[in-house]
Amino acid sequence: MHRVNYSVITHLDDLSQIDAEVIGNERRKKEIEKAIQEQRCLTCDLDGTTVGFLIFHTSFFDHAFISLLMVSPSARRKGVARSLINRFEVVSPTNKIFSSTNNSNKVMHQLFHSLGYVISGSIDHLDEDDPEIIYYKSLDEKRSVQ
Repeated sequence: MHRVNYSVITHLDDLSQIDAEVIGNERRKKEIEKAIQEQRCLTCDLDGTTVGFLIFHTSFFDHAFISLLMVSPSARRKGVARSLINRFEVVSPTNKIFSSTNNSNKVMHQLFHSLGYVISGSIDHLDEDDPEIIYYKSLDEKRSVQ
């Protein structure tokens, strides 16, 4: 069973390790630590083990932006990313959520589409020959913003 909550500082080493498994180093450890301290990081545990995390900010034109979504390679295709995004939609500080992924990341495109996100645009030249595709979802306007 997935358990998603705000991260606490004791999660830092686990989250940094997950990030390093995926990108090959711990260069974002300080960024992850700052997000935890600012309560902008959600953690997903699966059967008592931390297997993924989501970092967001609200500096994208004052709207929520999921800037980092990481799942341990050993826990992929088990609904971890879906659980993180679903929980974020509940706690999002804004009614509009944006995120992005490389054009080549077909798994993320499928996930965004299945969750009701729509393409909002693209940015070229971040990664050569692999545009960044921006996704958007409007949450129920009647929900109370946390």
